[in-house]
Amino acid sequence: MFKSNLYFEWDTISWSRAMNIWHKHLELNKGNHALEIGGRRGGLSLMLAKEYSMKVVCSDLNNSKKIAKSLHQKYETDHEIEYAVIDCMRMGYNDNTFDVVIFKSVIGALGTFENQSISFQEINRVLKPKGVLLFAENLECTIFHAYLRRIFNPWKSYWRYPKLNEINLFLKDFTFIEIKTTGFFACFSSFKFINIFLGYLDFVIDKILPKKNRYIVYGAAIK
Repeated sequence: MFKSNLYFEWDTISWSRAMNIWHKHLELNKGNHALEIGGRRGGLSLMLAKEYSMKVVCSDLNNSKKIAKSLHQKYETDHEIEYAVIDCMRMGYNDNTFDVVIFKSVIGALGTFENQSISFQEINRVLKPKGVLLFAENLECTIFHAYLRRIFNPWKSYWRYPKLNEINLFLKDFTFIEIKTTGFFACFSSFKFINIFLGYLDFVIDKILPKKNRYIVYGAAIK
């Protein structure tokens, strides 16, 4: 059973829509060696190990093992997962190492367009030919979102939200790209039941809202 609350952690109705694309590409990709970037609690590593029987490197800029291993042990996937401290702009892996690279809400922390661009170049480098990047990231979105983020986000001093058109620039070296966007209201509440209601409301609003005015971009890119 797919456990979106474990794999995506917060705002799960909105973020788990990425699975519409991710699942398709994971079924098509025949490899079994994956890297999660910015793993934190290791939710996506758990998903790849549990749902797709992949061997996963769960990585973060800090030691993700301290937080993530207990979750992986609980679901008996820790034997399929190893842990690494990795800077996604300078990965210590050889070219063509991984079949899958996956991340959620990571590149904003890199702070500049240049750093974000470098991270995508590194991802492309460590992917095998025909390997797939699966991603979900916060977008710049609207002036309304920017204003509230300046007030409430504790990481506002360094976080850079990319624009939708920049995501396409970051992915220019990939041979195939599939991108979708979602969300407007759900990011404004961390209360579970309110967030769930807003997540479903956003699903309706997505049908009329311009893509650039949504706060999550997700998709897949094949090397």
